[in-house]
Amino acid sequence: MRKKAYKKRLVDDMLQARLRRKGAVLIEGTKWCGKTTTAEQHAASMLYMADPEVARIAEVSIKHLLKGERPRLLDEWQVAPTIWDAVRFDVDHSEGMGQFILTGSSVPAQTADIVHSGVGRFAKLLMRPMSLFESGESNGEVSLSGLFSNPARVEGENRMEIDQLAFLICRGGWPGALGLSDKDALGQAFDYYDVVADSDVSRVDGVSRDPIRVRLLMRSYARHQGTGATIGTILADIKANDSSELSDNTVYDYIKALKRTFVIEDMPAWNPNIRSKTAIRTGDTRYYIDPCIGTAALGLGPNDLVNDLDAMGLMFETLCVRDLRVYAESIDGSVYHYRDKNGLECDAVVHLRNGSYGLVEIKLGGDKLIEEGARTLATLAALIDTTKMKSPSFMMVLTGVGRYAYRRPDGVLVVPISCLRN
Repeated sequence: MRKKAYKKRLVDDMLQARLRRKGAVLIEGTKWCGKTTTAEQHAASMLYMADPEVARIAEVSIKHLLKGERPRLLDEWQVAPTIWDAVRFDVDHSEGMGQFILTGSSVPAQTADIVHSGVGRFAKLLMRPMSLFESGESNGEVSLSGLFSNPARVEGENRMEIDQLAFLICRGGWPGALGLSDKDALGQAFDYYDVVADSDVSRVDGVSRDPIRVRLLMRSYARHQGTGATIGTILADIKANDSSELSDNTVYDYIKALKRTFVIEDMPAWNPNIRSKTAIRTGDTRYYIDPCIGTAALGLGPNDLVNDLDAMGLMFETLCVRDLRVYAESIDGSVYHYRDKNGLECDAVVHLRNGSYGLVEIKLGGDKLIEEGARTLATLAALIDTTKMKSPSFMMVLTGVGRYAYRRPDGVLVVPISCLRN
């Protein structure tokens, strides 16, 4: 069977930059997001730790496994955590940068045997499922980096209908889903969900966890995408369908396992300097790393979303957050949320290392929702103390439907997600 052509990812350039300045690079991320395939494009030799024969050799001779042309790929390194120190030692005694690429789809359960943190030798890179620009479904007519340098000029045309958007939410950003029939592509999300619930959350640290309970938790998490739902709220959801005695600690343990396998990626709070004494809520906002995990957990397909626009709006927000994270990190930025005790919220704040930031409200579409988003952005911008920090570089309502990207008279940008890129 003919091998599919490689689709360039935004992390390719990021990986190259890290290889130029560090002896080893660790690529982490959820299963099926393309870590190994991307790493293979940059490696001169490969070793796959999931191979049982390799795992047996690792028990007696880690050093032997490091032999090969450089950069050498060590795929799923967490299978043999002691390889970390072996790589670090090798880097210390080798000339030049870019010696090793490690990939991992979970954080090792046991780190007691790891002596050194790897500071100065390792660089880390978090890889997520594909953004719409990477998969070819965004035309990229609006550049996120360009909004920081020249927000006055915004042009783009959205050619995506709501049915296609619903499909992309449910399909997710799995590279393996590209090129498949719609039915098979949608099935990838359910396959992923089943593997996580039935196996991965127990294999991550060897602790047996009830697959039915995992499903109940993931279903609750899906219902609370984009909110600051507490452990108690999620516990109450599970108890409604589980007669067993459960505690907050049990729920926290399950969530921790999902985070260790990069299924969940909550969003931290943004703490700007504001003029008022309003208390800023610092709890994380709940998100899956890809929206299709939420739709699979709820058993939803594209038609279900189109027929329930409130549910679609929640899952659309997760898609936008995924893409914003991918784009932001490629330009040395991070994504946060804002929420205060008075109920003022901003869905996403893209903050760069140089202190520049942009405020983003996410709305599925429609004049009423866009107007609501613009008011929220203006209210938050007015609270920021610009004597102590920069003014926002831009304010943007990120939409799913609507024909064009444009700048409103009040300066707020309206940009369809299918026009956005890094």
